[in-house]
Amino acid sequence: MSETAIPLHAAPGDTRVSAGSSGRRTRHVLHTLAWHLAPWLLPAALFALWSIGCERGWIAPQILPPPERVYDTFIELARSGDLASNTLISLQRVLLGFGAGTLVGFAIGAALGLSRTLEAYVLPSFNAIVQIPVLGWLPFLLLLVGVGEPLKYILIAHAALVPVTLSTLQGFRQTPAALDEVARVFKYNRWQRIVYLVLPAAVPTLATGIRLAFTKAWLALVVVELVASSEGLGYLIVYGRQLFQLDLVMASVVMVGAIGLAMNRLLDALEARLRRGQPSAFRE
Repeated sequence: MSETAIPLHAAPGDTRVSAGSSGRRTRHVLHTLAWHLAPWLLPAALFALWSIGCERGWIAPQILPPPERVYDTFIELARSGDLASNTLISLQRVLLGFGAGTLVGFAIGAALGLSRTLEAYVLPSFNAIVQIPVLGWLPFLLLLVGVGEPLKYILIAHAALVPVTLSTLQGFRQTPAALDEVARVFKYNRWQRIVYLVLPAAVPTLATGIRLAFTKAWLALVVVELVASSEGLGYLIVYGRQLFQLDLVMASVVMVGAIGLAMNRLLDALEARLRRGQPSAFRE
């Protein structure tokens, strides 16, 4: 018998039973703790190398400032209000652009997914246009709308539109065949089929597309603010580079990464919630 097995006729207070249960609980706690800490091992190792390298002079402070200076700059930005104001401006831009791109992308994807004829005419041109990167549209849009806020919203919306359109198209085409047959038996009209069959089946794919769309929109925001902006987190990065204040650049980069990670976790939780609320017949 293994040391963790529980005897069938264990006497009250048998230490072997309590030791086995305690051992299993300990292993479970350690396994759970390791699972949650594993994603932080690589960032912790990089931070340690950064700190040790700066402390021992392996890295020149003019190239990469030490963590203490970046932290002090971050606190100074927070106290002065510059960090909050520029962060709010960036969030406003990305949320408005992402929302507009998501709505337009869903409309285009739904239209293509519901009409084979429309897909045959539109999808090849759409696939050709979306191969052009965000910065490729910048000179053309500068001539049309200038350097103001519309330029940023259009480029961010374009970045979000592509994955939402393609995921919606794919989701609308993956309705289970068995449920489609049931809909024909019950004589569902087109609207009932869309609401009760197509949309529930498209939820997982659409949720994944929205997560990817926000990632693309956030990256497009930073790129646009780096190129043409006088406000926002991307502008702080450019401003710090121009003044050769790399501590300001690093503090802004940390803020960009933290917000992106937080929004990704939020969308991940939303996707998991949508999957749990989905009928079992549509789950993957």
